[in-house]
Amino acid sequence: MSDTRRRVKVYTLNEDRQWDDRGTGHVSSTYVERLKGMSLLVRAESDGSLLLESKINPNTAYQKQQDTLIVWSEAENYDLALSFQEKAGCDEIWEKICQVQGKDPSVEVTQDPIDESEEERFEEMPETSNLIDLPTCELSKLEEIADLVTSVLSSPIRREKLALALENEGYIKKMLQLFQTCENLDNTEGLHHLYEIIRGILFLNKATLFEVMFSDECIMDVVGCLEYDPALAQPKRHREFLTKTAKFKEVIPITDSELRQKIHQTYRVQYIQDVILPTPSVFEENFLSTLTSFIFFNKVEIVSMLQEDEKFLSEVFAQLTDDATDDDKRRELVNFFKEFCAFSQTLQPQNRDAFFKTLANLGILPALEIVMGMDDLQVRAAATDIFSYLVEFSPSMVREFVMQEAQQSDDDILLINVVIEQMICDTDPELGGAVQLMGLLRTLIDPENMLATANVRSCTWKAEKSEFLNFFYNHCMHVLTAPLLANTSEDKLEKDAVVGSTKSSTICPDNYQTAQLLALILELLTFCVEHHTYHIKNYIMNKDLLRRVLILMNSKHTFLALCALRFMRRIIGLKDEFYNRYIIKGNLFEPVINALLDNGTRYNLLNSAVIELFEFIRVEDIKSLTSHIVDNFYKELEPIEYVQTFKGLKTKYEQEKDRQNQKLSSVPSILRSNRFRRDARALDEDEELWFNEDEEEEGEAVVPPVEKSKAEDDFPDSYEKFMETKKAKESEDKENLPKRTAVGGFKFTFSHSASAANGANSANSKSVAAQTPPAGSNGSSSKNTNLATTVTATKGSLIGLVDYPDDEEEEEEEDTSPRKRPRLGS
Repeated sequence: MSDTRRRVKVYTLNEDRQWDDRGTGHVSSTYVERLKGMSLLVRAESDGSLLLESKINPNTAYQKQQDTLIVWSEAENYDLALSFQEKAGCDEIWEKICQVQGKDPSVEVTQDPIDESEEERFEEMPETSNLIDLPTCELSKLEEIADLVTSVLSSPIRREKLALALENEGYIKKMLQLFQTCENLDNTEGLHHLYEIIRGILFLNKATLFEVMFSDECIMDVVGCLEYDPALAQPKRHREFLTKTAKFKEVIPITDSELRQKIHQTYRVQYIQDVILPTPSVFEENFLSTLTSFIFFNKVEIVSMLQEDEKFLSEVFAQLTDDATDDDKRRELVNFFKEFCAFSQTLQPQNRDAFFKTLANLGILPALEIVMGMDDLQVRAAATDIFSYLVEFSPSMVREFVMQEAQQSDDDILLINVVIEQMICDTDPELGGAVQLMGLLRTLIDPENMLATANVRSCTWKAEKSEFLNFFYNHCMHVLTAPLLANTSEDKLEKDAVVGSTKSSTICPDNYQTAQLLALILELLTFCVEHHTYHIKNYIMNKDLLRRVLILMNSKHTFLALCALRFMRRIIGLKDEFYNRYIIKGNLFEPVINALLDNGTRYNLLNSAVIELFEFIRVEDIKSLTSHIVDNFYKELEPIEYVQTFKGLKTKYEQEKDRQNQKLSSVPSILRSNRFRRDARALDEDEELWFNEDEEEEGEAVVPPVEKSKAEDDFPDSYEKFMETKKAKESEDKENLPKRTAVGGFKFTFSHSASAANGANSANSKSVAAQTPPAGSNGSSSKNTNLATTVTATKGSLIGLVDYPDDEEEEEEEDTSPRKRPRLGS
């Protein structure tokens, strides 16, 4: 089986009219008893398995194209092709096929693809057995030739006969000589006829004719003929564009003349198909299928030839990463790789796999790391496109590289952190590049993607998930969240409060581009909540992240407020009591209810999203959250009657109280007071211990709490560096940021600091929070002031779901305590 003459690739045509590579093997023709006839057999060169077993049917139309291709159809929608490594092997198999069908091997098609009625009609006309007689190739006959070419397009058998006549008589080259004559004589009528003739020949859909027309000798004259469309007042200047405007740049000199010729040919033929030829009608769309195949196989051949030239690719990589390479040269090198990767999309999976492995071995990822950090916008954009090809092909390959890189490099220069920095510093007002990069990051951190690609051994995906997520949260997450934390930090809020002291304070970024960036980051964090569970939970708790996110509910940009709300909704949707206790402890429903009250009676998306959040809690009967909402906010929510959500929450709350009371009534009072009613301080201490424990989830790797690395401690500084870079690249935004009006100010105060959310208890800090309104809130209504005082919870004692009716004495004593939460009515 080592005979390279019989080495072939097997292709099938898919529904998108693209060729799928089914594998490489060796072809033979032999008699198969089971099929009762001579058959073509292709066995894989890797393991000898059968790739193809096809009986040579006497009535099947086989086509020979480009000297090394044999194409045929075995069913109405099942086309096959054999691509031979050598012309000699193709000729041998073609002779076998023609021998079975009783045809002369000199023909290019063994059967005419016509219907039965047309076949019968031509059998009655003996003159059709001969080739079509072509008029002599001269100026006076151009109109007759044009009419002939146009007339045969509706008949498959006549198209075939015309193609054979054109091929045998060398007619096309003579026709192109007439084109030069007509152009020299300014013979407009003759040029219009030549346009129709050349266009008609293209629609004959014959690979052998394409080989002649697209040769170096003829292709520019073919383009010239197609400039003179009779429908246009003035001819197009396609040749001028191809010869003067479009410049072929060799980033590294290509020594292989065949490769250079193939690149030129492919570019020009692609130009003819995409630019010159009109969009085919429904009836003409199959006329150019061979032209599409011609371009496809050319691209496959170009990629294969470049890939096999290791010296060429090594030199390209060496110059790309060389500090001495000037910016213009590096831009050309990056654009070359971008186009190279685009061509690789024509390859089938196993060939593409080999292609990207070759690039990986040569060092494509370290090279991208360098060029993605460059100032040149065009270079960064091209590098991003190349990176997207790599991530789309093999996310695991990229993940493996960055984890290995983390052992040798600082966090600042890690590839993923470079990508995040580019996302943050995108100067495009619409953040087009940032959106693309965010999609790539999501692909890299998607556990489902890890499961799909890591199939070497059963436990590989779990190991990859654990290792990569540990890496990402320890080395990259602080870079991703830096803009979010910087824009919602206490220093930022105090600064904004001073700026907005004359009006209601603006406590979150109202710059549109910054709001867009924060929305992208929130979208990625929401994805993490859904898919990373433990890792993101640990990060949210350590950073008190939800509190910071909910500050954005006060943004004037509704889309940003909705992103913040969606983040909280995903957390609550997990129905995880760990999260629920965190929300209750931090009183994190305050900004959500602020937004609902701020929105007033307007029926909009924000209103619907907030209502849906509470409706979910009601329908899913999340008892701890229901109790917290009714205990603290029901007085303000009670007037909302256009939905039954809040009344339903109150009903659920009362039903749960009744159930608890019934259970307690059956318990002896001595047990109730000594066993079940623990001291409030003891309860609080237990809860502190519980909150500080690392919760271990079943089936998931456990990581320690995220440690504050030096880079993470300095995340505002890192972000400032990002923003300084960004501001240097774009003109300063001179738009005055709108200030929040009294209607848009906070109605609640955050009664617990970030440390309180993590378990710190300080009565003094709480009393201050209760007495100090937010800056600029003087214009708020008395209703809001009362509610702000009302919801300033005492953290020292955790209010239970149930009041104990027979412990009135204890409750009276607690009422006198300064740690007791005031009632809503006070």
